[in-house]
Amino acid sequence: MKDLKSGDKALDYIIKDMVSTVSNSKDEIFQIGEDSRKEFEELSNELQLIKKQVTTLIEEGDELEKKVRLSRTRLSEVSKQFQKYSEGEIRKVYEQTHGLQMDLYMKREKEKQLRERRDEIELRLRNIDETVGRAEALAGKISVVLNYLTEDFKKVTETLESAKEKQEFGLQIIEAQEEERRRLSREIHDGPAQALANVMLRSDLVERTFNERGIEEALAEMRNVRKLVRAALYDVRRIIYDLRPMALDDLGLVPTLKKYLATVEEYSKVNIRFLSLGSEKRLDSKYEVAIFRLIQEAVQNAVKHADAGGIDVKIELKSHMAAIVIKDDGKGFDPSKKKEKSFGLLGMRERVDMVGGELHINSKPGEGTIVTIHLPLNQ
Repeated sequence: MKDLKSGDKALDYIIKDMVSTVSNSKDEIFQIGEDSRKEFEELSNELQLIKKQVTTLIEEGDELEKKVRLSRTRLSEVSKQFQKYSEGEIRKVYEQTHGLQMDLYMKREKEKQLRERRDEIELRLRNIDETVGRAEALAGKISVVLNYLTEDFKKVTETLESAKEKQEFGLQIIEAQEEERRRLSREIHDGPAQALANVMLRSDLVERTFNERGIEEALAEMRNVRKLVRAALYDVRRIIYDLRPMALDDLGLVPTLKKYLATVEEYSKVNIRFLSLGSEKRLDSKYEVAIFRLIQEAVQNAVKHADAGGIDVKIELKSHMAAIVIKDDGKGFDPSKKKEKSFGLLGMRERVDMVGGELHINSKPGEGTIVTIHLPLNQ
């Protein structure tokens, strides 16, 4: 027993040290991602400007080439019939031709430099895209690790009574963590990563559009590219917000829930109705986190798996108890049948158990789902 207690202290020390180390690196990873996205946007704007300049130079160069050809023809005629022209007239024609040739050379040289800069920016954008992808993946992993370390591991040594229980619980957490990583990977791959890849393809299409259809359609294509970049940034911010809403610490539970549900309604196009009853005073952090995560999981299940058209979220905060009801009109399911590698409901039950609450799920295939949660607020 003494060995178990010393092992618990060692585990607590390791977790505390890990939390400190990971927390210090989290902000740096997010900053790298934000700086890269900012640079991506600035370079995209510069690329658009350069392409416009290249277009203008090409048009001006083409006009100059016509003038140079005419001037050369004129110079050839004067040279062949120099007896008819004075020395001043011949010099004037020659200087005019030379001047046009120099202007054409300068424009072509500037066009060449701009093309090189354009190619350099396009290569840089591809590299930034890869950097953003790596930063997002790493930030997602760090946020998941912090979530488990700071929320689910705080009282591991207090609730596990034997080495066997610790081992089983640890394996379960690791499996759930891997599932969360896969979920984040799918969200980033299907969302911002796909959008940014599409941006690169569409940016290459702009030049071809200009050459084949003209500048107006090319500009329209550039506006579409801008929309794609904006949508990708929106998805990234949404994923980061899902991992840990900063407003929960600053504003409290009810304002954060309103903001979160409004965001989900906006991007999912599902009608979400929110009702808050009772006091909106601040709760202990463990209750605010638990309630937010439970509602988040239930709403995400309704959006992603139930194909719901409408979701009702009701929360009533009393002095000694919190009552939560999440109801959707989706396709429903059989709660008695467990799906492989599905940790959503299991995680909800464990979180409710940790604060001594009750969870009830009422659902049938084709009849929607009602999730009812009661949590004692033992402040």
